[in-house]
Amino acid sequence: MRHFISIVALAALPVVAVAADGLDWAYPVAPRPEPLDNLVLKQVPGSTKAYTQAQIDDPFNPPDWFPDEHPPLPPIVAQGNKPGVRACAQCHLPSGAGHPESSSLAGLPVPYLLRQMAAFKNGDRKGVRATTMIAIAQAISDADALAAGEYFTSLKPGVFTKVIETDTVPKSYVGAGGMRFAEPGGETEPIGNRIIVLPQDETRAKSRDPHSGFIDYVPAGSIAKGEALVKTGGGGKTVPCVMCHGQTLKGLGDWPSIAGRPPTYIVRQLHDMQSGARSGDTMALMKGVVERLTMDDMIAIAAYVGSREP
Repeated sequence: MRHFISIVALAALPVVAVAADGLDWAYPVAPRPEPLDNLVLKQVPGSTKAYTQAQIDDPFNPPDWFPDEHPPLPPIVAQGNKPGVRACAQCHLPSGAGHPESSSLAGLPVPYLLRQMAAFKNGDRKGVRATTMIAIAQAISDADALAAGEYFTSLKPGVFTKVIETDTVPKSYVGAGGMRFAEPGGETEPIGNRIIVLPQDETRAKSRDPHSGFIDYVPAGSIAKGEALVKTGGGGKTVPCVMCHGQTLKGLGDWPSIAGRPPTYIVRQLHDMQSGARSGDTMALMKGVVERLTMDDMIAIAAYVGSREP
């Protein structure tokens, strides 16, 4: 029990820091878990499967609503490896589309994915949203990491995020799974210097339906500003993203595709690179890219990148 309390106390430190920086919208932290319903079977449109919420949220046997839409799941993706390695499909979905609180992996190169696992393992990636992956990376076998990487690389990324510019957004809160949901009552508030991500369908998002995506609300004017930074570097403020990620942002060689990736994930990565939460030899080039970016710039880049076809 003492060990558990000490872990919780340590884990809370970066959460406080993120909240103090006003970045809790980009680094969502789920509330304390509550008992899950294990009686009522849920379904999603187009699937013959049925799961209770407890089954949906089972980290070692998450739902596969549409098994005919992807190659056979490797055991590490479907069930993980108890006790330390959760099923990859829990957070990243069998489709590889992921959720805003995690990341999309579909179509990323195997060498890139393996480098990220190594970075989590050796301390080159850290922070409040990295805690789960650090534990998994330290426990997973090389064979399982390769199997997962080859599976997600084989998938074709789809459109899962719709980017909308706005001045106001629904008032929202972080709920189960680290996802953000609209507050009851329909109240709105200024978006400010944030990206607010809400499910297109709340019930289907809680069921982790890979056919139901998200809306990323971004400040008005973000997409055009982001396009200038991505394509030209904003008059010398940064290095154009297209130089390494390609004119379509779909990657060059081992440089990953970033087109259509969740905007909040892009913001987290840019911020982590700038703050040092992402480090190591492979970050040497990116450090120069991000060093002069403001949060407004990061939001704009993420808005433009997220609005592109994957």
